[in-house]
Amino acid sequence: MATVGVIGGSGLYQIDGIENLKEVEIKTPFGDPSDKFMTGTLEGTPVVFLPRHGRGHRISPTEINYQANIWGMKKLGVEAIISVSAVGSLKLQIKPMDFVIPDQFIDRTAPRRHMTFFTGGIVAHVGMADPISEEVAAKIFSACEKTGVSAQKNGTYLNMEGPQFSTKAESNLYRSWGADIIGMTNLPEAKLAREAEISYATLAAVTDYDCWHHSHGSVTVDMIIECLTKNVENAKKILKIAIPKVGKIKKFSAADALKNAIMTDPKLIPEQKKKDLELIISKYIR
Repeated sequence: MATVGVIGGSGLYQIDGIENLKEVEIKTPFGDPSDKFMTGTLEGTPVVFLPRHGRGHRISPTEINYQANIWGMKKLGVEAIISVSAVGSLKLQIKPMDFVIPDQFIDRTAPRRHMTFFTGGIVAHVGMADPISEEVAAKIFSACEKTGVSAQKNGTYLNMEGPQFSTKAESNLYRSWGADIIGMTNLPEAKLAREAEISYATLAAVTDYDCWHHSHGSVTVDMIIECLTKNVENAKKILKIAIPKVGKIKKFSAADALKNAIMTDPKLIPEQKKKDLELIISKYIR
């Protein structure tokens, strides 16, 4: 069985049905992760869970230590990550309470977000044409169908800067680009997971229409929280089905993502950088 990682978004701070639950504190070369990792098994599948914003939702999307989170997942043996995220809808047909399993991203984040492990004397260029691992996305969508929720397979996730939401002009611009949903966190995770050779896919839970929609002005925080709570309960049901299915995958598409991607002459890579990245690059550089 492959080890499956789950990164929980807004409102998702635990997974139901996990046995042999333990908290694991991981120290990384990139600083502290969002919280302690929780490990256990679900129907025999090893699971690693991390709340993206920390328990109690303490960390802003811009302040999340994405490098530490993904490095920690790698350290704990994770081969595939299911990312659960709350998003807004940019399409009329994608309604609040729906789920989307996107296959593409557009980046609108600020440069201060750290989206690569390869800095400070080492350069690698991994392919991101298809940022979502299809084999994982297919299992998530199948679980959505079995759960009976309204779900869309494929679509484009616009990753904006936060913590503020969009202006109407921005929201309409993103619609004109053909984006389907909007969120603040998943692209940094997808890029770093690819560099760490971890297959990654998103289960996006729609809480409301983004501000382009006429209903946005009447949406209250209480309404969003109510929708979020219902989405979290549905997400837990989906995960309970999806995690064992993902754990049975024999071949993950990101398993060799760094092959031929590291450009730097090994003799020129600083020794400290080699040490920091040994977990990720040891197959290719010693």
